[in-house]
Parts: sequence; structure tokens; C-alpha cells
Amino acid sequence: MDSVRHSFHHQLLLFSLISLSYVSGTQFSLPRFGALRRKIRNELDIESISSLPKDFKTFFYSQTLDHFNYKPESFTCFQQRYVINSKYWGGANTSSPILVYFGAEESLDYDLSGIGFLTDNAPRFKALLVYIEHRFYGKSIPCGSREAALRNASIRGYFTSAQAIADYAAIILHIKKTFFAKNSPVIVIGGSYGGMLAAWFRLKYPHVALGALASSAPILYFDELAPHVGYYAIVTKDFKETSESCYETIRKSWDEIDKVASKSNGLSTLSMKFKTCEKLKRSFDLKDFLDSIYSEVAQYDHPPSYPLNIICRGIDGAPKGTDILGRIFAGVVAYMGNNSCYDMNEFNRPNDETYIGWRWQTCSEMVMPIGHENNDSMFPPSPFNLNKFIRKCKSLFGVRPRPHWVTTYYGGHDLKLILHRFASNIIFSNGLRDPYSSGGVLENISDSVVAVYTVNGSHCLDILPEKKSDPVWLIKQRKTEVGIIKSWISKYYTDLIMFRDRTRVPS
Repeated sequence: MDSVRHSFHHQLLLFSLISLSYVSGTQFSLPRFGALRRKIRNELDIESISSLPKDFKTFFYSQTLDHFNYKPESFTCFQQRYVINSKYWGGANTSSPILVYFGAEESLDYDLSGIGFLTDNAPRFKALLVYIEHRFYGKSIPCGSREAALRNASIRGYFTSAQAIADYAAIILHIKKTFFAKNSPVIVIGGSYGGMLAAWFRLKYPHVALGALASSAPILYFDELAPHVGYYAIVTKDFKETSESCYETIRKSWDEIDKVASKSNGLSTLSMKFKTCEKLKRSFDLKDFLDSIYSEVAQYDHPPSYPLNIICRGIDGAPKGTDILGRIFAGVVAYMGNNSCYDMNEFNRPNDETYIGWRWQTCSEMVMPIGHENNDSMFPPSPFNLNKFIRKCKSLFGVRPRPHWVTTYYGGHDLKLILHRFASNIIFSNGLRDPYSSGGVLENISDSVVAVYTVNGSHCLDILPEKKSDPVWLIKQRKTEVGIIKSWISKYYTDLIMFRDRTRVPS
């Protein structure tokens, strides 16, 4: 009976998400976050996750549900997963550093195989490597199941960034105690949302982390700090710089889709033309699907494959005489592969843990006002509408989003004025072809809160595994970041010796 009830509530939650997606059809889906491209994650599912290298050891920490209250239920514990690799660690006696990767809005499994910065640099730092999973993702779920947790209004209220970084602090201190590593400096690392968490962690817990590498962390995409159109302006710029004809074809295609859809049996025509797995009920679903593809290839336009080039070569290379929508479909095939059909929900799967979890996070505190509305965009007008967004979230979760909370709790306004004396030891790394760089920190705030960016870089590229094919500019970016982190650690060791000498009692 319990399993039947659980299945019913699970289906109810999925139905609510599907229904909400359907009725909100005039506003495009928010671009996906995450350090890893969706396609890479799918490949990792098959190839890497089932068997981790023997150097990685998995542990579970009895984590406190609520770090900020003293009610009886606050002390409820759940098991939070973390993974340690001690292969290269120099040991506590040498105060060798600890590199900690902050898991974000997905299972930690993907990060263990897909993030390379820690394993690539562990030998040179003689570092202990730690990966911590974000609460409510992967195997770190209060209440046993994600569906049960998100269905319970009292429990999902603990699904916040502040609780998450408090989790990280508790686990880091636990590890330092377990490994007798009191004097080992900690460098926290994260990408995308995880990069924001890393930067905020350094500001909130400077006694726990010596420094932070925040890769592709759009901490300014809140509360009107960055232009709403910033993300899609860069997507447009990326396409236009890659191929003017590709850009023009995409720009003209939206009206063509509407034109075909308006005809008798138009949706059937579009369904056949784009080989949709199910017949289209509205043209918006096709447009949202295409919007998501273009956003993804721009955001994750990584070398050496450069997926944006792939899709534009498909569009531009269609046979002579191919109409606009035929060329658009050729681009889809070039990027997605020659499939028997194409699922219009490919980027919005309601049963995907990232989709469900991130939907809650954006409906509570992570309100990022992303839209496209300017004349230069290759996308149709779709401005971010806060009132509509609030109604959607209240329909799904019964909560009103707090669009100003991130800047209230972590800061953001007058960032340079506030942080140039207060903060230290943060690297904000970006690639300017990444649409999320429009909400990133792109200039130095002080001598030790620095912006490291590349003109040709994309989302979280600097923390992905090193490859022999890496371009020179990417190698230089990583080298710069490693050099900065080395300088932090070197200064810390100097301070450690100095303060030890001062605290010695004269004989």
C-alpha cells in the first residue's frame, strides 16, 4: 500500500511539473545550468559512473537537516555523500592542502568523472581531494526519496544554498579532524551554480576555506544587477561570429515556424518535418526545443569539437534549394545525430533530478531574470516576466519566489566597493563566449579577488579535464589559476610559521 501511495504522489508531482510547463508556454525555458554539458553527462552515465577508480573512496556523513534553528526537527539527520581521493596527499604532517569540489544541482557521480581540475593538479599540490554532494541531489536526500522530500513542504524548505554551504563547512571540518589536518589549507572549487557556492562559501566561511575558484559563476545575474538579455545577447553574438548565414537562417526561422503552424494541418507538417516523437500540440514546443539547443551549443562550445560549429555547418551545408526549416532541421541532425525521432522534452524532462530540484531552487531563491527581448537578438521576443514567474511557482510549490534574497544574503550590489577591502582569495574565472559570463565578475576587485577570463572560453571549461588538444589560451588560463592558488598557499604557510612563533611560550 505504501509503495502504491508513493507512486501516486510521485506521478502527481511529475504531472504538476508537466502541466506547469504546458500552461506557461509563452515563456521559454530557463537555460540549463551545470558544469557539464548534458550530452557529456549522458555519455558518463554509460562509460564512467558504474566503476570509479580505486583511489576514490565513498563516505556518508550524518548531516544536520537544519543548521540555523534549534527546534527538535532541526536536529534530524540525513546521510550526505562525499568522496575522498588521498592518492597524492602529502599528509597532515606537511600541512599539505585539501582541494574540495562543491557538488551542485546534480548527482556527484558526474563530477567525479567529468571534472578534471582537482585530479590534474593534485600531484603538484600534493593535495587531498574531496568531493561533496549537494543536499537533495544524488544519494544525499532527506526523507529517503527526492519525490517525498520535494512533496513535503516542511522538508523542502531546507533545500537552500545557505543550508548547502553549511553542509560543506560541517563535512570539511569533519574531514580535517578525521585526518588530523588542522593546519592543511582548504581551497574550494565549483563550477556554474557550484562556482557561486564556492565564492559565497569563501565570504561566509573564511575560517574554513583559504580560497575559492569560482568557475563560470554568474553571481551578478540577480536582482537587476545584469541585463535580462545578457545571456541571449551572447548566444546571438556567438552564432553571428561563427557564421552570419547560420545566424540569419535561425533569426528568420521563428516566423517561418509560426507561418507553417497557422495553416491547416500546420502542426502535423512541422511534426513530420522535424521528426518529432509525438505530434506537436503547439508550435511553441518546437521553438522551445530549438531555443534550448542553441543555448546549449553556445554555452558549452568546448574545443576540440566546438558544437556550435557543428550545428552551423549542418545549417549552412544543407543541399542547395533547401528551405529555411529544412536547413534548421539539418542543424538539429548534425548536433543531435540522425535519430528516428526527436523528443521535444529532451531538455525539460520532469523526471530528471536536476530539472525537479533546480525548478524548486529557482522558485525559491535562485531567481535569475533571463529573457530575450532586444531587436538584435536572433531569438523571438520573450522577456522575463517576474509576475508570471511568481504565479508559476505558486502554482507548483505554493511559495512566492524571493528575487532579492541572494543579494540580501550574499551581496552583489556595489560589489567592488564592498569587497575590495572585505574579501580576499577568490578567483572568478570565465570564458567570454559563455552566455552566463554576462552575469559574471569580469574585472579584478582587489589584488586577491581577481577575474581570470579568456575571450574564446566557454562554460566551466577551465575545470574540465586537461587534453592534449587544449588550445594555448586555455592552458594559460589554467596555469594562471594554479599560480594564484599556489601564492595563496605559500602566504598561508608563511603566516602559519609566523603565528606559531608568536604563540610559543618562552622557556
